[in-house]
Amino acid sequence: MSSSSRTSPPSGAASNPPAPAAGPAPGGLTHRQILTILSGLMLGMFLAALDQTIVSTAIRTIADDLHGLNQQAWTTTAYLITSTITTPLYGKLSDIHGRKPYFIAAISIFIVGSVLCTFSTSMIELAVFRAFQGIGAGGLMSLALAIIGDIVPPRERARYQGYILAVFATSSVAGPLIGGFLAGQSSVLAIAGWRWVFLVNVPIGIIGLFVVARVLNVPHTRREHRIDWWGALTIVLGVVPLLLIAEQGESWGWLSARALVCYVVGVVGVVAWVLVERRMGDEALIPMRLFRNTVFSRTSLLSLLVGMVMFGGMLMIPQYLQIVKGASPTRSGLEMLPLMLGMMSASIGTGQIVSRTGRYKIFPVIGTALMIVSMLLFHYKVQWNTPLPETMVFMALMGAGLGLTMQTLVLAVQNAVPPQDMGTATASATFFRQLGGTAGTAIFLSVLFSTVGGKITTALGRAKTHPDFQKALAEHPDALSPQSARSVVTDSSFLKRLDPALAAPFKQGFADSMHLVFIIVAGVAVLAFLLMLTIKEVPLRRLSGAQARAQAEAEAAAAKEL
Repeated sequence: MSSSSRTSPPSGAASNPPAPAAGPAPGGLTHRQILTILSGLMLGMFLAALDQTIVSTAIRTIADDLHGLNQQAWTTTAYLITSTITTPLYGKLSDIHGRKPYFIAAISIFIVGSVLCTFSTSMIELAVFRAFQGIGAGGLMSLALAIIGDIVPPRERARYQGYILAVFATSSVAGPLIGGFLAGQSSVLAIAGWRWVFLVNVPIGIIGLFVVARVLNVPHTRREHRIDWWGALTIVLGVVPLLLIAEQGESWGWLSARALVCYVVGVVGVVAWVLVERRMGDEALIPMRLFRNTVFSRTSLLSLLVGMVMFGGMLMIPQYLQIVKGASPTRSGLEMLPLMLGMMSASIGTGQIVSRTGRYKIFPVIGTALMIVSMLLFHYKVQWNTPLPETMVFMALMGAGLGLTMQTLVLAVQNAVPPQDMGTATASATFFRQLGGTAGTAIFLSVLFSTVGGKITTALGRAKTHPDFQKALAEHPDALSPQSARSVVTDSSFLKRLDPALAAPFKQGFADSMHLVFIIVAGVAVLAFLLMLTIKEVPLRRLSGAQARAQAEAEAAAAKEL
């Protein structure tokens, strides 16, 4: 996964969910009404999920074509920064004005950003357009999950997760295949193949806009509140410099003047954000009172750690398949299927059991443990020449861990907060996960590309004594240059043209650098596992967010009459 931000599916349910009773509960919706609304939500979620998988598969080809393989972190982190920062803003604004207008705005911005990405001529330019696209992406997933929380009680949610899971199953399979196919084409209709990776979002988004405008009619009682613009500004001031230093710290120097400026501005921004949010009270972007809820505060931190693990693991695996194993983008998409299948099967099983028992804590405990195991296996067992079937088993473990963990955390957060904070809490969970993913992407790609040159040089030194390498070099004396170890980080496509014996040290160097990333990711997963053990399990509510708000309003009205 890359950066590319990568989005994970909600914990699933049966693919043929049993229909609930025909009539709605007080303040609730009928089965038909819920399915009608879900049809609009699923198109928006499909847009976000497909973009994540389709871009992550094609990013290596895009970076090679734009001569910036080592700059791909910019395109990933730019997208994640804007989507991360706007996520809590979407949640708060939708709590005030309703979900529909902001969901439509998110889709519209995403479509425009996709069109702009098509015209990129450099990785920096692509990063700018991806940043704009991310402004829309920030609302797609968080608002869809908040709306689901509005209309479906936590205990009943698994009945409908089968439909939502189909969106992620389709995007998980179709995204890598489409992205790989398009990236592998020199041109389609006189346009470079990889540019269609962004263009395919346009027709899907237009259909999504039409459907959402027609069917997304969730009852909402407008609440008059001030908008926390200062909170939005200070969170930008705090988050962006810290993510920038995570991205550029290795090249700038962690104690350089620019790095120190980023540290100071970031810390000042975070402190200012906390002070502003405390002063704003319930009007805050993320009200500080929510952090007094131990489930919310610990789950928020856990979401951050799990986001780092998810993005770190899913970022490195496609790089390994394409650079080290030499797979084409299309083939690497197919080879990622074990991870996706592990994720979906674990989600389905989790949703079924949660629906029947109401118990959920055990699943992220097991899930984070599986993440630790899978990352350790990638570190110790996966070499540049490891058989692919063995690697696929480790991918499946990683996917199962994510499937057991990701949306169970969202469910826990939604269940732990008052119904009126549903949008804010859901957006906050997504915010912290994406914040972790953004920081993880920047840090892990920085570690990879700052160490790979030295690892390749070391591997070349060892290879020079090997007869096969000496023979291949004698046959192709001009194949390598003193700058080869450095130039490969901007354009790795020349490895395909090298004699296998000459390419082996480069692949070994990349594999060795990825091992360092995998062990760091495993360490973060250990922290997530230990934190998960401390989180208290709260019984799941049987009322949806909308029903609970309606009940609270009725009780308040009755109290006034008395």
